[in-house]
Amino acid sequence: MSRKLNTYLHMDLWKKLGIIAALLVGSSLLIYSVTEPPTENTTKKKIHNEYKIYALPIPEVMDFAGEPVPLDQPDIRERMDRELLVNAYWQSNGLLIFKRANKYFPKIEAILRENNLPEDFKYLAVAESGLQDVVSPAGAAGFWQFMPATAKEYGLEVNSYVDERYHLELVTKAAAQYLHKAKDHFGSWTLAAAAYNAGRNGIGKQIERQKAPRNYYDLLLNPETSRYMFRILAFKEIMANPKGYGFHFNNSDLYHPIPVKKIKVDTSIEDLAEFAKEHGINYKILKIHNPWLRDTKLPNKSGKTYYIEIPEPGFY
Repeated sequence: MSRKLNTYLHMDLWKKLGIIAALLVGSSLLIYSVTEPPTENTTKKKIHNEYKIYALPIPEVMDFAGEPVPLDQPDIRERMDRELLVNAYWQSNGLLIFKRANKYFPKIEAILRENNLPEDFKYLAVAESGLQDVVSPAGAAGFWQFMPATAKEYGLEVNSYVDERYHLELVTKAAAQYLHKAKDHFGSWTLAAAAYNAGRNGIGKQIERQKAPRNYYDLLLNPETSRYMFRILAFKEIMANPKGYGFHFNNSDLYHPIPVKKIKVDTSIEDLAEFAKEHGINYKILKIHNPWLRDTKLPNKSGKTYYIEIPEPGFY
């Protein structure tokens, strides 16, 4: 054993720690001395080579269902600017919405036309749910985010076995009815859309309290409803001009509707898994195409007529 090592081993702990610290500092200085320190110019060069974020021009003219947006007002421009930025730069969510829209918009558009509702209302469904069967913390569900009581008011069945808030065709028709009633009451499609978020009573009270004309853009509303129309308008603008907002995709990247046949059912089904098997699919596929079926069976003592969608062969 060397004399230096023997001396080190017999040192007290604090002296040993001091030697180790000195060695570490020396090593750090050596590394720093052989590495070129970053300069202001190299830092700027790195930043300029990275991802760039641009301000977005606000369109000169915008409308919802043919009703103009007063973009000449500074607060309106700022609110529109916010929603364009938030939604254009949330790229992953935007791409998913484009993909889902290709699958679901044809059906939604057809139902809106059949019910004499402006096509712009399809963007309300995007703002409500992102075209997903989601459930809000308050209990609203489905693409159109109906609460249970409102759904029942508009003729939808909601219980532990069947929840037609998840039936895209039926709930879109119910949404159309709600929006027509709101339009008849307020005289404006824009206020009808706002009432979908805040309720007809909520909007009516604010018009009365603020002694304001029946104009959404003249009202001071709660933060959510204040943003609501601008979110819808942002989705409309971005989805109508995908490349202009940086979204690039091919048709093959999108989700596509799957052809189905409808099976009429007016009796109980004791086992939906067995029902699926009898129709050449499995339980998972049955539930994917019929999310309104909420249990493993379908009791039907009243003999109500349901139509269960079964995908055509060859798609799974």
